[in-house]
Amino acid sequence: MPDLGRRDLFKALATGAIAIPLARTIHSDPVRPCVGPEPHWAKGIEDQRKADLGDGTYINPVVAGDHPDPTVLKDGDDYYMTFSPFFASPGLVIWHSTDLVNWAPIGTALHKPMGTVWAVDLCKYKNRYYIYLPAQQAGGDWSIHVIWADDIRGPWSEPVDLDIAGCIDPGHVVGEDGRRYLFVNGIRMIRLTDDGLATDGPLQHAYTPWQYPKDWIVEDFAPEGPKLLRRADWFYLVSAVGGTAGPPTGHMVIVARSKSVHGPWENCPHNPIVRTRSAAEPWWSRGHATLVEGPAGDWWMIYHGYENGFRTLGRQTLLEPMAWTADGWPRATGGDLSRPLRKPAGGSASADGMALSDDFSSNRFGTLWSFHRPRPYEMQRARYTGKALEFRGFGSSPADSAPLVCSVGDRAYVAEITFELSGDAEGGLLLFYNHKAFVGVGFTPDTIKTFEYAQELDWARIAKKSRHVRVRVTNDHNVVTYAYSHDDGRSWQLHTIRMEVSGIHHNVFGDFLCLKLGIYSAGSGTLRLSDFRYHAIAGNPLI
Repeated sequence: MPDLGRRDLFKALATGAIAIPLARTIHSDPVRPCVGPEPHWAKGIEDQRKADLGDGTYINPVVAGDHPDPTVLKDGDDYYMTFSPFFASPGLVIWHSTDLVNWAPIGTALHKPMGTVWAVDLCKYKNRYYIYLPAQQAGGDWSIHVIWADDIRGPWSEPVDLDIAGCIDPGHVVGEDGRRYLFVNGIRMIRLTDDGLATDGPLQHAYTPWQYPKDWIVEDFAPEGPKLLRRADWFYLVSAVGGTAGPPTGHMVIVARSKSVHGPWENCPHNPIVRTRSAAEPWWSRGHATLVEGPAGDWWMIYHGYENGFRTLGRQTLLEPMAWTADGWPRATGGDLSRPLRKPAGGSASADGMALSDDFSSNRFGTLWSFHRPRPYEMQRARYTGKALEFRGFGSSPADSAPLVCSVGDRAYVAEITFELSGDAEGGLLLFYNHKAFVGVGFTPDTIKTFEYAQELDWARIAKKSRHVRVRVTNDHNVVTYAYSHDDGRSWQLHTIRMEVSGIHHNVFGDFLCLKLGIYSAGSGTLRLSDFRYHAIAGNPLI
């Protein structure tokens, strides 16, 4: 081998000037967290992990992947849930269940880009559905908006700005006086008009949250996420303190109760009723809970948490059984959430999950695909044609374009897609967190590019004509491998650079997001997408 410097050696390996033998499998064990044996989930669509084990038990998460700040509505025999979309648009996907364990998306409520959308509240009042949503446009202040629909599947109204400035995390409740109120972070409250589409009074202090011991390891006090429930003579105020990320022991669930929404509020003697107490636990930063009655009248908590070793997947949705004490306080009874738990009694299993594979024969924007941080006219870049999606370029790289993204919920998976480049096009397959944090491979008509550390490795360019290419990414427990084919998948070239991505998460890059599959289209041409396939894997896949 010639005497080369490190930079020149990497370039020679990447371009094929120097070859090294490659085993058919990715050798040895990928980097895995030391958290004990991997739980055994059931296999769902595309072998995605499935909570319902089919024997009367389930294992968390009930909705895998990035589904933070769950807001849950019981509506007769049905349950509906949605989550914070953050920068994704279309956003606010509505999920449906009849047993609290099996969940499937049924539609998208918000089609207008609103900037950042956090911690919404889904509720029903007099046969009309409402979603109260905090939004912040770039450079502006937060304000709470509302959308409504007479059918949960839509159509949903255009957003109405309630002019509640600087507030997030709304929680809707009807008081003992029959009036409607929103509680927000702080914990503060404001009265609404009867139609729920305007405020009817000032924002005022409502409750001073329970304070944890000062020596606890938390991120910040940060009282947030108020969700309210009326049961018998009591209103229960469920909120979160301790910060949303940071140390895994920070986020927690606390409860207070009152005979009136106006207080005074009495703190639960068992606070916090949910908290991660050790970094050895399977789920970290647990909080933002809603109490919900099960199909047979028992009670449950739905909240989010980070999976130990997989912060890259974002905050996932957890279901924990609870009980009411003799003196009327809720207590969590799930214990170790890495083991199977008894399913809620009653109710029948509904559809669960959805296929991530897409032949592009129908429009799946919102439920599957969304743009990250789109401009108002971003959807004009996408056009369905036959079994393909034409994706017009913008910007010069993943760093200044709005990529298409979709969330995944598996610890290990393979995804493939075919690209056709027309004109001065550039496109590629990414694992994308935000514009400051992404990895992937890109293709121009004559060059293969490699992206790591949110920038192109210019020394790793490969001269290769690539107007028609099939691309594969394998993410095996945060170890990422790429391959590409110029003969429609009959033979594959293993990309010589591999990456480890376990550090791409909120505690490093902010934004409360997850590492998503992404597709970027840059330049002045068009990227034609077809035959996107996804499959969850276990162990080391064959290449």
